[in-house]
Amino acid sequence: MNLAAPIPSGTLGASAGEEFHVQRGGGLPPALLQELNRQHDGKAAFSVLVTVGAIAAAVAAAILWWPWAIAPAILVIVSRQHALAILAHDATHYRLFARRWANELVGRLCGYPIGVSMCTYRLVHRLHHNHLYTKQDPDIPLMAGYPRGRRYLAKKLLTDLAGLTAHKNYAYFFGAPAVNTETNAAIRPLGDTSPRLRNQALTDRWIMVAVQITLLAAAIASGWWLEYLVLWVAPLVTLFQVLLRVRAVLEHGAPAGYGTVQEASRTNLCPAWLAWMLFPHSVNYHIEHHLYPAIPHYNLKRAHALLVENGALAGAEVRPVFETFGRVFAERPAKAVAA
Repeated sequence: MNLAAPIPSGTLGASAGEEFHVQRGGGLPPALLQELNRQHDGKAAFSVLVTVGAIAAAVAAAILWWPWAIAPAILVIVSRQHALAILAHDATHYRLFARRWANELVGRLCGYPIGVSMCTYRLVHRLHHNHLYTKQDPDIPLMAGYPRGRRYLAKKLLTDLAGLTAHKNYAYFFGAPAVNTETNAAIRPLGDTSPRLRNQALTDRWIMVAVQITLLAAAIASGWWLEYLVLWVAPLVTLFQVLLRVRAVLEHGAPAGYGTVQEASRTNLCPAWLAWMLFPHSVNYHIEHHLYPAIPHYNLKRAHALLVENGALAGAEVRPVFETFGRVFAERPAKAVAA
């Protein structure tokens, strides 16, 4: 794997150390791109309300029909925990709400219950976008090196399911240094940003910790601690970790190449029921997101259709999701032996 040269890009953002890059290669006309970038607070609010409403309904059903409804309720809850993560992700790009105060507030509120500081994740995720599959990409440990064989990935997923990797993923969300497995070099995402965002992230992490302590204390004080642990905490440290890994590998594992976004990212075409679990809020249109990170989630499907129409996705990593599963679960190719 070549981790040397960054994918060519332009710059989108306020100042050095804060911007997300717009990658070259999409070719959409500026007027059309402006239309796709336009935010609609009503659509964003609908996404948030539907996500939170599904969680509330699942919790209510589990409590009303305890313990028989626990299993289906957990499946709904963990899928919507995943959806909250995607909404917080949109907020890291400043693309959840057009009003900045609303974007920052709702983005943080989506992250806090799942143990994520949105402001800290913004710093980590910016490096992933701006240095995709290069030495500075903090996501390399999670997505690189595939295919590694069915046994390897199955073992990883079982470890996730047992809750044994949750601490690593939360260290990532806290901006802890990551080790690039290809170079053994430490990636320090909190060091490559502006002082303003670094201080903002530090404050946000403390608020997130305070929220988590408050939620646990409230559950204990109200006598609902068992329900809180079973319906919220347990899915968060087990099934949620599985979803994070599966989505990351499907988006970037076993790519066709590393020279362009169309090669190093993947758009997975899948039925709605599977997208609901693995790719909430249209995050399966991942090439489109990397090409144009300013497009809000509700416009990504249209962006995909337009990119197909203008030929920008010809030969790109656009696959049916079941084909991608076969690709990332394949056995690792044998290394060529020099004659």
